[in-house]
Amino acid sequence: MSTPPATDPTAAPAWTVGDITVHRIDEVLLPPATGPWLLPGATPDIVAVQDWLRPHFADDEGVLHIDSHSFAFTVGGLRILVDTGIGNGKERANPAWHDLNTDFLRRLASAGFPPDSVDLVILTHLHADHVGWNTQEVNGEWVPTFPHARYLTSRTEREFWAGYDMEEAREQMFQDSVIPVEEAGLLDLVDVPAEGVDVVPGLRLLPTPGHTPGHVAVELTSRGRTALITGDCIHHPVQLAHPAIGACVDIDPQQSEASRRMLLDSLTDTDTVVLGTHFAPPTAGHVVTHQGAYRLSPVPADSH
Repeated sequence: MSTPPATDPTAAPAWTVGDITVHRIDEVLLPPATGPWLLPGATPDIVAVQDWLRPHFADDEGVLHIDSHSFAFTVGGLRILVDTGIGNGKERANPAWHDLNTDFLRRLASAGFPPDSVDLVILTHLHADHVGWNTQEVNGEWVPTFPHARYLTSRTEREFWAGYDMEEAREQMFQDSVIPVEEAGLLDLVDVPAEGVDVVPGLRLLPTPGHTPGHVAVELTSRGRTALITGDCIHHPVQLAHPAIGACVDIDPQQSEASRRMLLDSLTDTDTVVLGTHFAPPTAGHVVTHQGAYRLSPVPADSH
């Protein structure tokens, strides 16, 4: 007797943006220690004051809920994946990322995006928890998971890391998750000017530097509706209440805060659906003004 799937394949959360359906492809809920490490300024006292963070984005003790997931959708006939998570079987210094064994690819296929069908992979930046499923191990070698796709990232991003004195763990990540894609001739670098750049009609990359120098957010538009995928410009909704809270791994903390404030200001009190790359369920929401800053007003996933 075959084992039934661990989750209902019809239950992959999705949001409708005009003619676009954006699917959240879950990888893993990160452990409680992630918050204090990643966002040290988000202390339990600060988190506790923001009632709206509970119960979805934090618990009663002020512990942040942080997710790893990707987003998949079709635009202009192209089947697109934004960021590829941590990946399976990767040697990582962070124990929460090390040697994972998740059913990410099955969830992706269940949402209608088997790896062979993906046309484009957009990488908001080149960090280990955003490029992991770029590759998978086949016969002892790391090969592109999406063999028919172009992989796209900012030219500024790739060139920065090319000149960076990498520590061993980051070098390992590039060797198993970035360089195999380059060697296969699948990585495309794009210049992203201040006003952003259209990849295809309805899909635009917006520069949000600071977390990394070439970091981009991804804007989707269809029939007058808009959604925005944050990448790591915003890691957690607590940063809406406190935009000055940055990540410990921000390359340029001041620039990261400036990008976050500019992005939030452009989104506030609009009907843009914000999809957080690390936001725990319900993941999506509208940015609204709140106590001199912002908060997230959740937008539930469509019911299918």
